[in-house]
Amino acid sequence: MIRLLQIDASARPGRSGTDPHGSHTRRLTARFADRWRQHRPGDEITCRDVGLAPPAPVDADWVRAAFTRPEARDDAMRARLAESDRLTAELLAADIVVFGAPMYNFGLPSALKAWIDNIVRVGVTFGFDRARGDTPYWPMLPAGKRAVVLTARGDLGYEPGGIQAHNELVVPGLAAPLRYIGMGAVDVVAIEGDEFGDDRLATSIVAAEAAVDRLVDRLTVGGAAR
Repeated sequence: MIRLLQIDASARPGRSGTDPHGSHTRRLTARFADRWRQHRPGDEITCRDVGLAPPAPVDADWVRAAFTRPEARDDAMRARLAESDRLTAELLAADIVVFGAPMYNFGLPSALKAWIDNIVRVGVTFGFDRARGDTPYWPMLPAGKRAVVLTARGDLGYEPGGIQAHNELVVPGLAAPLRYIGMGAVDVVAIEGDEFGDDRLATSIVAAEAAVDRLVDRLTVGGAAR
């Protein structure tokens, strides 16, 4: 059985094409999950909606608790880390993490950044030992996990080599911390042109949905899903 973790980060509750002012990324994550179920109905899909229920941001109490040895934590520390424990447990259990990650002001939604900050956990998703010298950190995620980033952008030209590529901070904003904890494989599908709302947006949606279908087919039928 393959375990998928679907993380939606859009502040919009609905899906474009179905709900007024709905989210393009929710449209893509729903399509990904539906097509996956068609191929592999027995697999497990866990949904985490950080857009509508954001994790609490990391604060001083969180940092103090996370960097205290587990056996030395008091009840208040354990309570402060309880949400982070749930989020990291979902991540550790997943084989593939599917992100619905819209671009907000060139980067990640704050709710998704809060999720990242909660799952980058010393002793849980990365290790740290000063005795290792200049490389005290190492990833702790089990090998083989991969990420799928389904994003949407208001403007055009954010693809690699595009005129706005240097301003595309969503994919690197996810890929860098995921790579740090041990998830190196990242597939990306994007919708562009939302601000224009014309044929360019419509064409981009059609292309993105086709790309999602091909990606699911490759990850399931093609054998990438183990």
